[in-house]
Amino acid sequence: MAQPSRFLINTGTGKGKTSAAMGVMGRAWARGWQVCVVQFVKSEKWKVGERKLADHLGIEWFTLGDGFTWESTDLDETAAKGRHGWSVAAEKISSGAYDLVILDEATYIVKYDWVPVAELVDVIAARPVRTNVVLTGRYAAPELIAIADTVTDMTKVKHAMDVGVGARKGIEY
Repeated sequence: MAQPSRFLINTGTGKGKTSAAMGVMGRAWARGWQVCVVQFVKSEKWKVGERKLADHLGIEWFTLGDGFTWESTDLDETAAKGRHGWSVAAEKISSGAYDLVILDEATYIVKYDWVPVAELVDVIAARPVRTNVVLTGRYAAPELIAIADTVTDMTKVKHAMDVGVGARKGIEY
């Protein structure tokens, strides 16, 4: 008998939330699963290594953000992109076509009140039995944590950026 799908959250202030989700992406692909990734904050301008890997593996990928909110020149447009990202993600989750849907940095659409947390809870809780979901980002809402099967809080102990060392290709992106 097949095990029920899982809902996992990687949250917290530490590095590694997306990296851990991409590890699950690789595992899922290696098991023959249909995988979809929806990124909510990162923009197409960022040439991230995980996207290159996903393209190579034939994994469906949507980068629907326009960067960090503090870099936005039009917060209304940034919010609209977040809402659009959720509509795409909700359709992918509900479709039953995927074994795994990764919602990268999706916590921010709730934190910034772009999408009511109840919408995420309703869609994720009602997902098809085959569809596993991994959600990443800081500040995971308690309502999402309540319905999750596994929640990992990545806690920052030390980060190179604290002393002015920038992101490195192959490590951070």
